[in-house]
Amino acid sequence: MKELNYDIVIIGGGPAGLSAALEAKRNGIKNVLICERSSCLGGILEQCIHNGFGLQYFKEELTGPEYADRFITKVNKNDIDVKLNTMVIDLLDDKEIIAVNSTDGLFKVKTKAVILAMGCRERTRGALTIPGDRPSGIMTAGKAQRYVNIEGFLCGKEVVILGSGDIGLIMARRLTLEGVNVKGVLEIMPYSTGLVRNKVQCLDDYNIPLYLNHTVTYIHGKERLEGITVAKVDENLNPIEGTEKYVKCDTLLLSVGLIPENELTRKLDVEFDNATKGAKVNEKRETKVSWVFACGNVLHVHDLVDNVTMEGEIAGKSAADYINNNLKVRNKKIKVSHGKNIGYVVPQFIEYEQDSKDSIKLYMRVKYPDKNVSIVVKDNNDRKLSSLKKEIVTPGSMITVTLPARLFSKDMDQIDVSMGK
Repeated sequence: MKELNYDIVIIGGGPAGLSAALEAKRNGIKNVLICERSSCLGGILEQCIHNGFGLQYFKEELTGPEYADRFITKVNKNDIDVKLNTMVIDLLDDKEIIAVNSTDGLFKVKTKAVILAMGCRERTRGALTIPGDRPSGIMTAGKAQRYVNIEGFLCGKEVVILGSGDIGLIMARRLTLEGVNVKGVLEIMPYSTGLVRNKVQCLDDYNIPLYLNHTVTYIHGKERLEGITVAKVDENLNPIEGTEKYVKCDTLLLSVGLIPENELTRKLDVEFDNATKGAKVNEKRETKVSWVFACGNVLHVHDLVDNVTMEGEIAGKSAADYINNNLKVRNKKIKVSHGKNIGYVVPQFIEYEQDSKDSIKLYMRVKYPDKNVSIVVKDNNDRKLSSLKKEIVTPGSMITVTLPARLFSKDMDQIDVSMGK
């Protein structure tokens, strides 16, 4: 078996992996390898031809391919090795990875640190267990996006979208622009789960109806989808008898959630967060395994690619600091806990001493929408460290709270994030 040696191996060549590689290189790591299973770098951005990317990071509006190209160009200029069409199939405890491609065959890479940047995948019909027939015409919203934007095919003529995630909302608009009759978006929850701006720009602006508290209860059709049965749901998300309605359609798109791609991560002794479905990490994006770092959607599903990029930079710099022995452990590890209506907080721990000029950004999502609230961070002595007022909070929009390093005293061992009026 062919054997290679690299200081850092990054698994995944999307926005998280690209920014991590550049930041590692910027911090003195000369030998960096990106392994990407697709035929090109950029990840999902390559099929996201709509605009709205880069508003935070570049302070301008870009399409997905434009955003990706800025990082791909820098990677190509900075002598970062890339292996495309390469599947990493194993992570070994002795800092080795096993990968395969058509050029090198099965090969091994010995490394000093690994950055996980594999992204996430869509939930499919199998995860939903919708009863009924098994015809063609049922697919995830991301697959339909690839068909339209990359392959040049329409997925159907009369479409219903189940789930109001961002990809589903964007595809409602995209298909409408191509002349498809999008009959509506069904959402089982009493609120839209995507970004507010996507709900407005993709549904409201095109008069596409959003049916809250609705779901699909049956699928009809043998060869091709012929229609679906739709019903209202109660507060326990169970269909309400007598509210069933048949809707004729030839395509059902599923936009019902994203799952971090962590099959590789599970091969190691990494601790997972039940809420994010990703690894638990400290502020350096370091997992329980000291040489393994994680960033982007493999860690927790993001709403904006700008945040993915910035988190990739954290992981890239931290992996470089780990290799160069520039990390100094705190006397006490700080546990990050959360209270009412806070679904999760990343990072889950703070373990290293910070320079006085540094700050730590907490990423979080709420469980349900609310208005006129304050996100409050307190230490183990009930001392308020930060308070952030928000007019509206929704599960679809990430919230960030930045804490200056000077707030973390030596005796601190816990901070708590809560929400109140």
